[in-house]
Amino acid sequence: MFLSNLTKILNDINTVLLPKVCFGCNAHLYRGEHQLCTVCRNDIPFTEYSFNVENPVDRIFYGRIAVKKASSFLFYRENSIVQRLIHHLKYKNQEQLGIFLGDWYGQLLKEDLALKQKIDFVIPVPLHRKKLKKRGYNQVAAFAQKLALHLDANYRSDVLVKTANTKTQTKKSRIGRWQSNKDLYVLANTEKIKGKNILLVDDVITTGATMEICANTLLQVPEVTIYIASMAVVPLT
Repeated sequence: MFLSNLTKILNDINTVLLPKVCFGCNAHLYRGEHQLCTVCRNDIPFTEYSFNVENPVDRIFYGRIAVKKASSFLFYRENSIVQRLIHHLKYKNQEQLGIFLGDWYGQLLKEDLALKQKIDFVIPVPLHRKKLKKRGYNQVAAFAQKLALHLDANYRSDVLVKTANTKTQTKKSRIGRWQSNKDLYVLANTEKIKGKNILLVDDVITTGATMEICANTLLQVPEVTIYIASMAVVPLT
């Protein structure tokens, strides 16, 4: 009891000296709040999409790629809580936000009976080695690892390899020009994923071009089934 009370006192002192702030609105966090304040948690825009029924993320890929099912956790809008979270995750060395979001979404996915027991491997969209070295981590990795944990699946970051340090969340025509010369993603260590169900994971789905290329690459492996999930999706207008 004494040690528990002492720990709380030390944590409170540390909070006063080095106050933690909400990544959504910069308000100070109180005891029991982590990453987001209570107000931002209540305001965060869940898609409420399910792997049980058709949703707008599915429709992004219709006629483009043979994806079994697709979904996303949050809506991504400019100047929003979600944009600030992902910005801090990608550019401000706040890798713990990937753990935070992955744990949150993973708890929801494991209750999704259409998905549970179907996923064998969770694979993140990779970064090029130069960008990975510069950033120090793949912003999708911790998120994907948490999803794998909740889904009782294997996490693999050594199957999909990015071959060029180029932005892929751009107009598809640019990606098409690149692919006419060289594959943007290639496969490695594919022997274990043959015939398996794969959950391909990214941070934000905009046009779906990145996921399309990655899924097409994975579909070169015989008898794989692709599912798609992301932290956020830009709402269709």
